[in-house]
Formats: sequence, structure tokens, C-alpha cells
Amino acid sequence: MPALSRDELLSHPDALDCTIYRAHPTDPEGEEQDMGDARVVITGPFEAPVEWDAKERADYFDGMPEEDFFTAVFASEAATDSREHFTVEADDYAAVTQADGSIAMYYVCERTEDGNYVLLREEDDGDE
Repeated sequence: MPALSRDELLSHPDALDCTIYRAHPTDPEGEEQDMGDARVVITGPFEAPVEWDAKERADYFDGMPEEDFFTAVFASEAATDSREHFTVEADDYAAVTQADGSIAMYYVCERTEDGNYVLLREEDDGDE
């Protein structure tokens, strides 16, 4: 997908609502910080670079099913000049409202050089 402007992403027909959460800055076991609302377009499955060898693949996926990794782009709903504006970072979590109204949790693995993100879909452990 070609790079989208913030306005294009916010109004994209495939964009989903989400809330971004970030680990407590000084206490990993502390309450996560609600960064705010954003829009996300999940652009497809993550495909490991062809130049990765088996060890690099194993290290990256760390035993997780490769089909649970996706690529995405995000835009904060807050205006860029407001105090509420934020940029999604690696290690954030995204609570994404699916088209059917259900919530899916994604862990943000990394932000790539082209501004896309790699997400890992978290399994629902039944705690509601």
C-alpha cells in the first residue's frame, strides 16, 4: 500500500477504530497508559524478508504462528498540533474494534523504516 497521509488514513474505508495502550514508563507491572484513540488499516499479513535465514525467522517469530503477524498503518485521531496527539511505538498495544464489533488485541512489534508497523494478534485467553 502506498504511503497515506494522516487525513487519508483517518477517512480510509478499511480503517478501524482502535485505542492505543503503552506500558507504564517506570513500572512494567504498573497500569498501562491509555494513549488515546487512533485509526488503523491492517494492510495484510506480514511476510518475512526473503533474505532472512531460518535462524532469523525463528528469532523474529519466537515460536508464534507466522499467520498471527500483520502489517498496518496508524493515525492518531487527535490533531497533530494538540497535546493529545501521539505516535504509535513498538511495544504498544492496540485494542482494535473489528467490523463485527468485537475487540481484537494486537501487540506492536516494530515500526519499519517505511513507517508501517508489524503487529502480532494476541489470542483471546477468555478473560473478559
